[in-house]
Amino acid sequence: MPKKIFSYEEAAALLPDVQRLTGEAVERVDSLSEAAVDEYQNVVEEWAAGVMSLGIEVKGLWLIDFDNGSGYYCWRWPEPSLQFFHGYDEGFGGRVMLQ
Repeated sequence: MPKKIFSYEEAAALLPDVQRLTGEAVERVDSLSEAAVDEYQNVVEEWAAGVMSLGIEVKGLWLIDFDNGSGYYCWRWPEPSLQFFHGYDEGFGGRVMLQ
């Protein structure tokens, strides 16, 4: 699948779907016993596959990036909206608040 480039508006429009997918996955993980390692892995893999099917990059647990052609709009559960950006080389630690 070719790499998807998102405008801010496109990324923001998809965010509610991502928040729903992530919230459901977090609830499923939170309900598991500590012994359910395989089920935990399955939930995370299903979440990642669902997010990636939208053309969004998964960067970590409940952490995603929307490629905008010059870097990423970055979102992490449970942030309420798409508020951060970072360049291709900076990563999560280089996130800056969108103006």
